[in-house]
Amino acid sequence: MLQLGFGMRTPRRPKEKRGRPANVPGKPGVSHLRRPELKRRFPVLVTMRVMDHVWNLRSQRCFRALQATFRKGRDRFGFQLNHFSVQGNHLHFIVEAEDEKSLARGIQGLTIRMAKALNKVMGRSGKVFADRYHARILRTPKEVAIALRYVLNNYQKHMLRLGKPTPPRFIDPFSSAVRAPELVIPPRTWLLQQAAPAPS
Repeated sequence: MLQLGFGMRTPRRPKEKRGRPANVPGKPGVSHLRRPELKRRFPVLVTMRVMDHVWNLRSQRCFRALQATFRKGRDRFGFQLNHFSVQGNHLHFIVEAEDEKSLARGIQGLTIRMAKALNKVMGRSGKVFADRYHARILRTPKEVAIALRYVLNNYQKHMLRLGKPTPPRFIDPFSSAVRAPELVIPPRTWLLQQAAPAPS
């Protein structure tokens, strides 16, 4: 005599999520897929975001620490820092590199310097940057011009969103628009040399 079953399946345990967890809860991180090939003739727009516990990067203490790291890490491993913009919780860079490996090594070195400097200012240790840096290769004169305006006028853009427009001809002192030659390297690529860096 055969025993009939109830026809109910044993509930399965949910599969454990594998891979690297998101660094910022509730926010999508930067893709960890292999970065695209980078040709020497193309500049790159780089964005980096800090963790929530990090102090305001536009404070004088933090910015002085960042300036020292720019000075030391602006020209290494075939990587060059050409422009920067420091905001409260993120940074924008326009850089040049020999290839994607030089870009990765240069950004890694700069990131380590910045993290150590900021931790020293805050009197703490641990992680400083929220996720992998975001990089966009700039392949046309129009893309470069838009990226330059975006980086050098980034503070004005944020203030306008808050309903606090900056005065006409405002130049952000926390950016390379202030003409700080000791912090950046003159552009090497034709695309970046031809673009007008003057902020609006």
